Amino acid sequence: FAAGTAALRPLPDAVRAALPAIAAAGGRSGPLAGMRTGLSLLGAAQGFGPVYDLSADQRREDTLVAAAAVPTLLTALYRLGQGLEPVEPREDLSYAANYLYMVTGEEPDEGRTRAVEQYLISTIDHGFNASTFTARVIASTGADVAACLAGAVSALSGPLHGGAPSRALDTLDAIGTPDRIDGWIRERVLAGDRIMGFGHAVYRTEDPRSRMLREVAQGFGGPRVEFAVEVERQVEAILAELKPGRELHANVEFYAGVVMELCGLPREMFTPTFAAARVVGWSANILEQASDSKIIRPAARYVGPGAPVGVPAVA
Repeated sequence: FAAGTAALRPLPDAVRAALPAIAAAGGRSGPLAGMRTGLSLLGAAQGFGPVYDLSADQRREDTLVAAAAVPTLLTALYRLGQGLEPVEPREDLSYAANYLYMVTGEEPDEGRTRAVEQYLISTIDHGFNASTFTARVIASTGADVAACLAGAVSALSGPLHGGAPSRALDTLDAIGTPDRIDGWIRERVLAGDRIMGFGHAVYRTEDPRSRMLREVAQGFGGPRVEFAVEVERQVEAILAELKPGRELHANVEFYAGVVMELCGLPREMFTPTFAAARVVGWSANILEQASDSKIIRPAARYVGPGAPVGVPAVA
């Protein structure tokens, strides 16, 4: 499986030729916005057909082609946006090592490779989150794999979903020093602001991914990690005091940002790195949904104003 997907990493010529224009148009939106366009172009260049019309084997092949190409696409868009030449993928490197290599242009050491690999594994899939459900809804219409993935990454681009790792680091930067933690956090909690990197839509206990990534970060050590651990401790204590009865703990994004920074990834690549992992989970969900030919069609209940008096309701 690893060898087969490694061979699929290079981008088609038609996609490569369009990358400079996509990167230039992306502006502040960065690689994630370019990924939406790139995926659509990739699907067209590779001749992806509607999953409704394809055999199970062809659907799987299309998802593998797309998932293998996404890291190459994201890193090329990032480097072009920085005025650098894209780095071609290498088949001899693991998924994580090749990803870091394509971002930085340098072959990473084993420690950083393993840390990024652990992050990628921990975020590869996570239930029916917003982006995964979006992918499945589109797959249920019978659309092609590229359309499903483009919809998923559009959902991921929202800051309440995949955009928090860099914002969590922004919080550490804004606090600055340990003596400012208590006052800074209390001021924002009392103002009703959300503390990025804390709380989760599902977990009411410690996010198990956060616990694992904390251990990864502590394996690196250093002042940045020690500060993050102290911020986590004080934030959870303050939240417990000011919001009693609510279980608010560090989520995966809090330590994800710390780990990715330690591994040399720039902040504008934090959410794209999440996408490089989650594209595999999205693909698995697309395949599962495509095996059922029924379209997802939620029902809605009207709660607006009633019909005017004397006007019969429409049957």
